[in-house]
Amino acid sequence: MKDANDVTAGDEVPEQRRILAVLVFSQILSGAGLAAGITVGALLAEDMLGSTGLAGVPSALFTAGAALGALGIGQICRRHGRRPGLALGYAVGALGSLGVVLAATVGSTVLLFLGLLVYGAGTSTNLMARYAGADLASPERSGRAVSTVLFATTLGAVVGPNLVTVTGEVAHSWGIPRLAGPFLLAVAAFGAAAVALAALLRPDPLRLAEKLAAERPAEPHSAEDAGEQPDARSQRRGVVIGTTVMILTQLVMIAIMTMTPVHMQAHGHGTQAAGLVIALHVGAMFLPSPLTGLLVDRLGRRWVAAASGLTLSAAGVLAALAPPHSVPALATALVLLGLGWNFGLIAGTALVTDALPPARRASAQGMVDVGIALAGAAGGMSSGVVVVMGGYSALTLAGAVLSLAVVPVVAWAARRPEHTDLAPATPHAEPEPK
Repeated sequence: MKDANDVTAGDEVPEQRRILAVLVFSQILSGAGLAAGITVGALLAEDMLGSTGLAGVPSALFTAGAALGALGIGQICRRHGRRPGLALGYAVGALGSLGVVLAATVGSTVLLFLGLLVYGAGTSTNLMARYAGADLASPERSGRAVSTVLFATTLGAVVGPNLVTVTGEVAHSWGIPRLAGPFLLAVAAFGAAAVALAALLRPDPLRLAEKLAAERPAEPHSAEDAGEQPDARSQRRGVVIGTTVMILTQLVMIAIMTMTPVHMQAHGHGTQAAGLVIALHVGAMFLPSPLTGLLVDRLGRRWVAAASGLTLSAAGVLAALAPPHSVPALATALVLLGLGWNFGLIAGTALVTDALPPARRASAQGMVDVGIALAGAAGGMSSGVVVVMGGYSALTLAGAVLSLAVVPVVAWAARRPEHTDLAPATPHAEPEPK
């Protein structure tokens, strides 16, 4: 007789392969939309507002919008399933992108801020899709399931920044400012992803996971019941630690990433050079995902989480030391920044997913992503002010120091003997004696 955990193993649920394929397709489409705000959001705000100190406002706005989007999408997914929640999130993101284009065309800062806020729903949906990939995965494969969805974002997210010039020319030919061009691409990208998910994400992975979980009590396990309270404490710790890791990595990554194009433009680099650096950065955010997922499942969640803090710190130091006119040095720093973020997001997501039963996942994951988005908003909003007051090096060194906070958090977790959820999941094995 199969154990209940075996019933939901990703490699034994036929629907999992189809669900991952649909998610991969939609992530490829939406990745191009995700890149618009990253690449030209700060430059567009600086151009419209005439102030470098306010260049971090777009990042803060669309990450604040991502917080609101994550909250709403989480609740919709809980009540109606992943398919309507994710499809609606991308549709709203497309609407926000259109608002940004209109704002740039008429020169309205109020409409710009509103459009960026709504655009954030698309960026939050892009990240929340990773949870759908893990709904039907077994614990020992959840890291790889998450990484598969994130990896799919790579193509669109890397191509998008390199289309800055092309989309800018298209926008200019239509009487729209060149910097709004990538947001035209975001309208199409998010819209296409919404249609793909609404039409193809069947069966709904969360609903199927809930159905399979509901069938498990047919085989009672008194030993598990006896340990219910310690398990609940361990699960709460898993959520707290995973969320903390993701919040810290998001805060540092958004702050440094937001001001790098502004820093480059201030030292004579054009939008094409900035687009290349951001493309490499975004590639590093998603391209290593298969390897990261494998490390998370095989080496352990906490080790990869600790590596994220160290990698982000190295990125901050290198960015501070990089000559302003050296594109290769800045690109290397931004690649490390993306890699550190990738480590933290996949390890943190696996910790949170492991700790939550299907019935509680969607709303709790939505709240986790609210915290992540608010951290990004804080990083984006403060980044411009820090650069104006202390320079780009001050910002990146502050990020390097803050990144190191991940290490003691993970070390604290490692000292707790009941943290079985922080190591590679082995649900059928008894814990080793201490």
